[in-house]
Amino acid sequence: MATKITINFGDPDIAGETARIPNDGAGPCPIETIIRRIGAHPMALLHPEKIRDPDERKRVEGLSTDGGAYFIDRLAAGMAAIATAFHPKPVIVRLSDFQSDEYAMLDGGRDFEPNEQNPMIAWRGAVRYTHPDYAEAFALECAAVKRVREDMGLTNLHPLVPYCRRLSEAHAVIDAMAANGLRQTVDGLQIHLMAEVPNNAMEIDGLAGLFDGISIGSRDLTQLVLGIDAGAAFVSAADFDPCNPGVLRCIQLIIEGAKRHDCPVSICGPTPSERPEMAEFVVRHGIDCLSLRPDSVVETTRNVRHLEQDLSKR
Repeated sequence: MATKITINFGDPDIAGETARIPNDGAGPCPIETIIRRIGAHPMALLHPEKIRDPDERKRVEGLSTDGGAYFIDRLAAGMAAIATAFHPKPVIVRLSDFQSDEYAMLDGGRDFEPNEQNPMIAWRGAVRYTHPDYAEAFALECAAVKRVREDMGLTNLHPLVPYCRRLSEAHAVIDAMAANGLRQTVDGLQIHLMAEVPNNAMEIDGLAGLFDGISIGSRDLTQLVLGIDAGAAFVSAADFDPCNPGVLRCIQLIIEGAKRHDCPVSICGPTPSERPEMAEFVVRHGIDCLSLRPDSVVETTRNVRHLEQDLSKR
């Protein structure tokens, strides 16, 4: 038994120093930090004429005469910095998972985002990618991944689909990615899934047979199993418990289902870094990989190796 350890972070500027920490690769690395630095909503870059605020329109138009190419260039550069730092080890990048209220804060975003009462469980993740109001922007994300892998030769980079509610959504996204030039197995391309919705545990056999890897997102999974908003002011640490039996049961189902299909399975989010009992639980149930914050890698790896030694003696 040798549980792999990868590092999750989203800032390309720290990729070089982070890669010096002992690791088996990187990810899931969210791309939201890169998009924030781009500063404009991708649909606004494609359609600046639809921006109603003249100051925002001027800022967006001032970025480039070709907003789509600008977005692809900047996003590809950020992802490439991470993939280069860890090459040839695998780097998993999580495709965009901004909520509508977060996207609205980007220049031009208010003109392309709905005003939702509960954006945490609304128009986010996989469901956006094939929606007519966002499909053009998702094509830019795919083009950026394609550039990193094909033009820059960094085939250690692989995309991950976040917040996918059901198997039918997963099939639709896989098809959309293929239509945008990202086909599984071509040049070794893998497409991974973030399992963070309770229904992912229920449909794990179908999902594990479709994707090349599963990463359990413990934070969102805990929110949805317990029905508690992690960001709510009234929520205490005791209320928001990723080690609650119901959450652990979902995690166990995902691990077992992934292993039935020989699909590599990992866990990310803050829990494995902060809660030793979670790390112990998933290692005991055969997790393939822990994805950790940079500051917790050394200590958590030490604890995991001790646990593996104990389990091997039994």
